[in-house]
Amino acid sequence: MTKLKYIAHYSEQIQTQAAQLISDGRLGEYLEKKYPTQHQIQSDKALYQYINEIKTQYMRKIGQLSNVSYSSKLKVLKHALGIHTTQSRVQGSKLKSHNSITVASLFQDAPPEFLRMIVVHELAHFKEHDHNKAFYQLCCHMDLSIINLSWIRGFGYTGESCSHNIVKFI
Repeated sequence: MTKLKYIAHYSEQIQTQAAQLISDGRLGEYLEKKYPTQHQIQSDKALYQYINEIKTQYMRKIGQLSNVSYSSKLKVLKHALGIHTTQSRVQGSKLKSHNSITVASLFQDAPPEFLRMIVVHELAHFKEHDHNKAFYQLCCHMDLSIINLSWIRGFGYTGESCSHNIVKFI
């Protein structure tokens, strides 16, 4: 079976199912059926507003976002679906931070659930740098549907401390 990089932490069953769909040429059809809608966030400005709304609602204490964009080169150059950067600079007696998020341009035509998953993931990295239990708790806090992803349970997070009712998702 071909190694599927982006779902490597998913259960063996899901990886096998995905590999079968890919080999049968039915993955696109399956995803279109499961996620029939497409979001309307097409420009960098709209993406900035979208990400800033989520950041303001859940992560007020991190510094302001200075740059948000879609990038067609991201997947090719960094082999990533989204990337975050944080730079701190001393300006006089003050410490200024520069936070940015870049999302792969393939998400311009994706379902809203996919875009939100990438945005929540990249925002969570501003507080938690590693993919650990605290990181996934923060992701769950920002978007409860993330707990529905099987790979999150592989990191030991079951959603028990999430403030929402997650029974229907597990």
